[in-house]
Amino acid sequence: MSLLETIHSPADLKGFSTDQLNQLAGELRRFIIDSVSATGGHLAANLGTIELTLALHRVLDLPRDVLVWDVGHQAYAHKILTGRREAMASLRQFGGLSGFTKREESPYDPFGAGHSSTSISAALGFAKAFKLQGLPHQAVAVIGDGALTAGQAFEALNHAGAGKANLLVVLNDNAMSISPNVGALNRHLARLITSRTYNRVREGGKHLLELLPGGELVRRAREQVKGMLTHSALFEELGFRYVGPVDGHDLPTLLEVLANLSTQSGPRLLHVVTQKGRGYAPAEADPVRFHGVGRFNPYKLEPAPGKPAVTFTQVFGDWLCGAAERDARVVGITPAMCEGSGLTDFSLRFPERYFDVGIAEQHAVTFAGGLAAAGLRPVLAIYSTFLQRGYDQAVHDIALQNLPVLFAIDRAGLVGADGATHAGLYDIAFLRCVPNMVIMTPSDEAECHRMLELGLTLEGPSAVRYPRGAGCGVSVPQQAEPLPLGQAVWRRRGRKVAILAFGPLLHEALKAAETIDASVLDMRFVKPLDVDALREAATQHTHLVTLEDHALMGGAGSAVLESLADEAITLPVLRLGLPDVVTVQGTQAELYRHYGLDADGILRQIRAFLA
Repeated sequence: MSLLETIHSPADLKGFSTDQLNQLAGELRRFIIDSVSATGGHLAANLGTIELTLALHRVLDLPRDVLVWDVGHQAYAHKILTGRREAMASLRQFGGLSGFTKREESPYDPFGAGHSSTSISAALGFAKAFKLQGLPHQAVAVIGDGALTAGQAFEALNHAGAGKANLLVVLNDNAMSISPNVGALNRHLARLITSRTYNRVREGGKHLLELLPGGELVRRAREQVKGMLTHSALFEELGFRYVGPVDGHDLPTLLEVLANLSTQSGPRLLHVVTQKGRGYAPAEADPVRFHGVGRFNPYKLEPAPGKPAVTFTQVFGDWLCGAAERDARVVGITPAMCEGSGLTDFSLRFPERYFDVGIAEQHAVTFAGGLAAAGLRPVLAIYSTFLQRGYDQAVHDIALQNLPVLFAIDRAGLVGADGATHAGLYDIAFLRCVPNMVIMTPSDEAECHRMLELGLTLEGPSAVRYPRGAGCGVSVPQQAEPLPLGQAVWRRRGRKVAILAFGPLLHEALKAAETIDASVLDMRFVKPLDVDALREAATQHTHLVTLEDHALMGGAGSAVLESLADEAITLPVLRLGLPDVVTVQGTQAELYRHYGLDADGILRQIRAFLA
């Protein structure tokens, strides 16, 4: 029996020697490589935090102490050590383990994750609650250097430091988010790491300064020297005791440092340096590629057979490069999602017009507003689920000033294995109530291209939302004309029932319509709605059905109902979309089937509606 097979909870680690823990680290690495290659998931980040995870689980008294992981990309070893090893075969599968930490899944997951930069705020909440309740428990947040670039992380650090909270923040520094990190903070951390004499000089210097007599002049000199020794002492100025950098793969040192820190109180920050993809050569060499993977053979890497299907993301990336060639005002912005948003080619071809702002969605939106106000044509490529973070800025800084910012909203609708935290189910609802905003839902690749063209011509804000994954097999013309604003189009003429489709689910609607001879109207625009087409559909049919890959509450179907009410038109309307629930995980095909949004589900629900 391997050591790993003897672990059922963190308590089982307490009697292990350092040699046994190192052996266990190797077993964990092999298990994660084999497991993730069979299920898909986030590989490189998890391989980089195995020793850190072992040390934390050995030193802390879990689950009495709380360990809050940021994002959750690096929490697979944590899941395995907390009784979920056998369930890892179901990771990210329909009905299986979440790819992130989840409160309902285990008492060892005190706080759910999925989006970045929330861990310090959450752990601080636990720390304050423990103090109010008179409990001696530890609160620990593990956050990556990429997640630390977000404003919320600094808001939490500021609050914790000023309030002298009993909180330990572990900064997992691997110089990466998904792509290599950017910005001044990344340079600051790099200076700390590369300063070989930093810790020795820092401790010696502090000891010397403590021997000096008091007085205002000496106090100022002490602060000046301290600042020079610590490269401006960023974290200490925020009120934290800074310890590090520490090799995140050196288990004896990690155990010693964490044991010492666990006996201390107040705000503490441990800076741990790790290697993303550690222990698996392909992931070490290409951590971007192995950040998130599908199923693969870990021992014989081969290119995928055949030509990969064109995705909506690729359509966007190609369009943006073409738009930038034609118009020097076009610039591209991403909040740390270059590869995922299809901006790699653009970043290489137009480096001066490409802006990666880090994990900072709020800043990305307002920054786009500033570029637009200065006369440029900014295109913000952002996932639907992450745009939620920039909502105030989309309203206050973009829409109220009617600035021409084009939001290219990727991962709209159900995204699959990443589950509820990453599903893009709310953008129609929170954008369509905003003045000046145009919202477009392309049904295929060609429509997506034409809608992006239209957005670039508008003098106010606009959004094009498109799903994750392969397109519909529709080729994009070399010279695509912009769509007429707010114009729907009939895709099929039938009788009795008209299906009003928003987005690529149109193609499932067409399959269902063949069976019952229904009409299908490709609505294209949520805002402005094509009221003339809607009136025509209502007068020529006895029943209407709306279809969208979005939450039903406040979505496109709600917009149709409101428009019918404004027109004083009354007839039965069935709305198909996502119900008012936290959605589950699975493949996109499984989820469409589960929620009745595939052709069979649409047909079944329409028949019940008519009956």
